[in-house]
This record gives sequence, C-alpha cells and structure tokens, in this order.
Amino acid sequence: MNYPIKGSCQCGNVTYELLQPPKMVVACHCKECQKLSTSAFSITAVVDTDSVKFNGEMSEWSRVADSGNINGAKFCPTCGNRMYHFDPNQPNMIKLKPANLNDTSILKPTVHVWVSEKQDWYDIPEGVQAFDKQP
Repeated sequence: MNYPIKGSCQCGNVTYELLQPPKMVVACHCKECQKLSTSAFSITAVVDTDSVKFNGEMSEWSRVADSGNINGAKFCPTCGNRMYHFDPNQPNMIKLKPANLNDTSILKPTVHVWVSEKQDWYDIPEGVQAFDKQP
C-alpha cells in the first residue's frame, strides 16, 4: 500500500489524506455504531492525530460513552458524513471512519468490540480478537 491515501465525505467538501498505516482497524458492534453506520457494525481506524491531514470545515457533536469518556465526532456539515471520532482527553489519537477512503483495501479489522450487541446473523471471522464490550 502506498501512502498517502486520499479520502472525502460524500459531497466532497471535506477531504483528507491518511499519511501512514493505522495502528489498528476495529469493527464495533455496539448499538450506537449500528445507528451510525446503519449497518451491523462500524469500522474505525485508530491513527495518530498527526498522521491525517484534513481540509474543509467540519461540525462537531459529542456524547458520553458507557466508560464515562467523551466520544466526540467530527462530520461534514453539508452531507453529514462522519469523518472521525475523538476523546478530548487523548489529543494525540483519533478514530478515523475510513470507509470514505478512496482505497479501502486496508480495512481488515483485527479486533471486534461490543460483540455482546452484534447482529445474530453476523459471524466474527476466525483468528480475530473479539471482546464482549470495550477492552
């Protein structure tokens, strides 16, 4: 894989470049991520904040997670596409929503979390770490 990999929201008003490989790719099966993705789970690429360069204006939304931490989100104010999540207490890391990359071949989750809430019809692949909740 050659970096950077470009990505954008649906309408193209927010663009970005991922400069290096993610630290990990996680599939989250919690009910909140099911709502976010309108699917069985949401894919997240954990990256260093300085390994992504964003262009364009983003809006922000946040909620309190089960852990008590703030789960902040940045998204395009025009099309609503979620770009990344963040915890204000961990400013050096973001949780990129990488399904909007131009090349999604890096999206091979090695960890599945919140499998206690996963859809019954989805089977976790063999050899992949799985956690009932957030590790």
